[in-house]
Amino acid sequence: MEPQALIGFLIVAVTLTCTPGPDWAYSIAAGLGKRSFLPAVAGLCSGYVLHTILLAAGIAALMAAVPSLLIWLTVAGAVYLLWLGVTTARSWRSAGFMTVGPNGELPAGSPGATSSGTHMGAYLQGVGTSSINPKGMLLFVALTPQFIKSDAAFSVPLQSMILGLTFVATTAVIYTAIAAGSRKLLRSRPGAASGVTLSSGIIMCALGALLLVEQAGPVVEVAGHWLARG
Repeated sequence: MEPQALIGFLIVAVTLTCTPGPDWAYSIAAGLGKRSFLPAVAGLCSGYVLHTILLAAGIAALMAAVPSLLIWLTVAGAVYLLWLGVTTARSWRSAGFMTVGPNGELPAGSPGATSSGTHMGAYLQGVGTSSINPKGMLLFVALTPQFIKSDAAFSVPLQSMILGLTFVATTAVIYTAIAAGSRKLLRSRPGAASGVTLSSGIIMCALGALLLVEQAGPVVEVAGHWLARG
């Protein structure tokens, strides 16, 4: 594909990834353990791989053609963020590097914990956070198609995969840096772990509540159309 289009998309991808949101909050929370952020970051990236596959399959075009689908997915994402935020905030008392295990694992139940029973849980939470992140939906549904050319040398699905995987690589680098940076900072100030964990949970709850408020009008409108048709 055209280098100019790829560079333009990369600028947009970096800008969006560097904008604080649910992914940031989860990356910071997951960075509380010695190696705990790896499954979480992998999960975040996997969520965007899913977006990429759907984009290449043409699902993004379907969502753009059926706005109500995006509305309900956003509502689902908001509810999930509320749940994840509450779960994260509730673990703030046990957060802190003074209580990590000999292998660097976090207390059971805390975000990104690395014990054998929570590796998959941290990964799946990361998948859920990014796969229904409105920021990701905005990129793949509204912005990415603008960089795809029907008359380019590469097919539309291939262009979609290239752009999507470019975004995945961007998120992998930035979210790893965020998680690792928060871990380093908090290891130098162990007492800050509880505060950061609580703040991350509150931020996720606030974002989820804000999304629900923003979607209240569209949801009522869509519901009204359905009732009218009935």
